Amino acid sequence: MLSKAIAAVIPLMLGALTACAPSTHTVYVTQPTNNNVAAYRINNHSGAFTTIVGSPYLSGNSPGPIVVDPAGKHAYVANRIDNTISLYRIDSLIGSLSEVMPRTTTASDAVAMVMNAAGNLLFVSNEVSSSVAVYSVNSGTGALSLVAGTPVSLPPNPVALAVTPSGKFLYVVNSNLGSVFAFSVASSGALQPVAGSPFASGAGAFALAIDPNDKFVYVANSTADTVSILSIASNGALIQVSGSPFATGTGPVSVALSTTGQFLYIANQSSNNISEYSIDSTTGFATEIIGSPLTAGTAPSLLVTDPDGTFIYVASQTSKTITPYTILSGTAATTTSGAGGLTTTAQSVTIDSAAGGIAVGK
Repeated sequence: MLSKAIAAVIPLMLGALTACAPSTHTVYVTQPTNNNVAAYRINNHSGAFTTIVGSPYLSGNSPGPIVVDPAGKHAYVANRIDNTISLYRIDSLIGSLSEVMPRTTTASDAVAMVMNAAGNLLFVSNEVSSSVAVYSVNSGTGALSLVAGTPVSLPPNPVALAVTPSGKFLYVVNSNLGSVFAFSVASSGALQPVAGSPFASGAGAFALAIDPNDKFVYVANSTADTVSILSIASNGALIQVSGSPFATGTGPVSVALSTTGQFLYIANQSSNNISEYSIDSTTGFATEIIGSPLTAGTAPSLLVTDPDGTFIYVASQTSKTITPYTILSGTAATTTSGAGGLTTTAQSVTIDSAAGGIAVGK
């Protein structure tokens, strides 16, 4: 038998090993040309990629947007040509994917998806059929059921959507109109247009993000080369913030906020860079960070923040790369890159086709 002294030491040794072991999380990338989903584990300290066993995983035709539920149990992929949504179980140990059949039928060309923070509602923007649908999510199986009264018809070209962290409001960007449609969301998922909707944004409105405190919506206007800041009223109506819209890089197509809401990032597809801003928590206004913009890969098209707030992931369309950049904290800021600025991790992975969507899991 082990002595009491040795028995006491073993838990301490195991604890030390656990503390020293690098923590990781998962990243899933849809590859439309190859009809599959690539899966990686990311080292939380270095940003290094490790391919998950079995990756890539088969999907439907032309997989695009992908969502991981808040519990990290299921992933959803919209197959844009098939007009279906694939449901995958996520292995809790290694992060591998197993598809659960049958696939859920959608309206035509699901171009964007988002899930509420509670993980019980999935919102889908259908570009060709010009509508937004809502699905309730079974908490056990992850199965989807279409919410009564949806899809809701919209004018042509609803290209992006976002739900507030509280789950009270849904906002849908319409590129043709350069505007944002606003809906209140019932507990059932039913949608009700907000009075005064739609709200003007800018020419070629293409992507949006909402701050963690439900106060502001940030919209990238790809044709106008601007970003609009809209404050959220108590009823969900949107009001332009003073000084909005403001100029950014050329062809802004994606928006991301840090997990704290202190920093804003814009992917400028045509100028191949990332604009970086600090956010005034009271007014929502954005001030460019020292060192911005940051040179990125060729045609950066998607930005995603990891749940820990350590990295911003940049998917570059032409160079077919996924690159994590570290978000500088106040103590790490320098004279060439202010707090909230991005710095390279020297890590990157090349994928088989331009990414259709990215989701970060646990």
